[in-house]
Amino acid sequence: MHSVFRGLLATAAAALLFVVPAGAASDPGQFVKNVTGQLADIARTKSGPSRDAAVREVLRNSFDLAHIARVALGSYWNQASEPQRARFLAALEAAEARAYGDRLAKLATSDVTIDQVDARPNGVSLVKAIFTQANGQTTRIEWEVHDDGRGARIADLKVSGVSMSQIKRSEFNFYIQGNGGQVEPLVRELEARASR
Repeated sequence: MHSVFRGLLATAAAALLFVVPAGAASDPGQFVKNVTGQLADIARTKSGPSRDAAVREVLRNSFDLAHIARVALGSYWNQASEPQRARFLAALEAAEARAYGDRLAKLATSDVTIDQVDARPNGVSLVKAIFTQANGQTTRIEWEVHDDGRGARIADLKVSGVSMSQIKRSEFNFYIQGNGGQVEPLVRELEARASR
C-alpha cells in the first residue's frame, strides 16, 4: 500500500513541475490548472535528457525546494552542515527531476478539475483538485501553494490525504537512522540516484 501511495504522490508531483505565468499567482486554482496544462504539452513534446532538463528547471522555478528540503529532513536539517544542505538540495532536485520526468506520460492525458480553493490569511492556499485519467480512474490531489512575496510556489501536495513531504520525511529519516544517524550517507545516495 505504501508503494502505491508513493507512486501516486510521485506521479501527481510531476504535474507540478512546470513554470506558471506570473499572473496565475493571484489565483491558486488557475496556477494549478496552468501547471497541469503545461504538463500535458511537455509530456507530448519532450523526452529523454531534454525532458529531464525541463523538469529540473521547473523544480527551481515552481517549487519552494528549500522549504521542501527542510521539511523532508526534519530535525536532521539542523544537524547538517551548510555544504551538506546545499548538496542535499541539489541532489534532491536532480533525483526528483529524473523520477518525475519518467512519470509525465501518465498525466498527459488526465483531465483536471479544480474542486475547491481554500485561501488562508498566512499566504497559503490549499487547492483541491480531481485528476481523471483516460480510463476513468480518479485521484483526489490537494496542493499547498504559498506566496511569500517571491511568487507562488508549491510547498507540498497530498494524494488521497497522504502528504508527499511526510512520505519523504519518513523515507529519509529511516535511511539516516539506518546509517548511524548521519546525513552524509543520504546525500551520497541521492547524488548517486541523480547520476543514474
